[in-house]
Amino acid sequence: MSRIYLIAGLGADTRVYNNINLSDEHEVITVDWIEPAFVDTLTSYSQKLIYQYNIKSNSVLIGNSLGGIVAVEIAKLIPAEKVILISSIKTSDEAPWYFKLFHALPVYKLVPRKVFNLMGFMIKPLFGHMSQEDAWLFSNMLKRSSPVFMKWAMYAILHWKNEVIPPNLYHITGDMDLVFDYKRIKNATIVKGGTHIMIFDKAKEINKLLKGILKK
Repeated sequence: MSRIYLIAGLGADTRVYNNINLSDEHEVITVDWIEPAFVDTLTSYSQKLIYQYNIKSNSVLIGNSLGGIVAVEIAKLIPAEKVILISSIKTSDEAPWYFKLFHALPVYKLVPRKVFNLMGFMIKPLFGHMSQEDAWLFSNMLKRSSPVFMKWAMYAILHWKNEVIPPNLYHITGDMDLVFDYKRIKNATIVKGGTHIMIFDKAKEINKLLKGILKK
């Protein structure tokens, strides 16, 4: 029986995996975000998650969006059986052009921490069309997110430098993702019509892809 760790994205929690069905043959563990230290990098933060959740070698790591980046960092620290990214990036070369803009002009630093949880109306258009139920869930996850974590994570992502692709990595992305442009992503399975929230509205297709990967 493989251990599967599910890691959510920025401003989200593991409810993003509500529509994902994994085989009963696996032990599934959801990874909730912990409060970072101001000096944490994505690497040091990933090491804390390994300790907090007792992540052992030869586990399966599944990460959505920011969770995919963290899954890569974890797999660089301990060998993973498989690393599966959904709507994410695996190297800093795949990051969108606006990362460099916000790196040079870090306007997000001027936003008070408590305001991050109220910015859903600005972010939702990037995620694609949502059903009423999914829109409520997205807003609820954002409201419940730690503003300390949100601000730290934005800085950490924009300063992430990585060229290492862990072995046994599988990448799933959508051709309608407005957050991470699929044209910049190499060696990925492309989901037609998939937006940044395809883990919700394309769950049937994602489940089929995950089932195939886990069987390999």
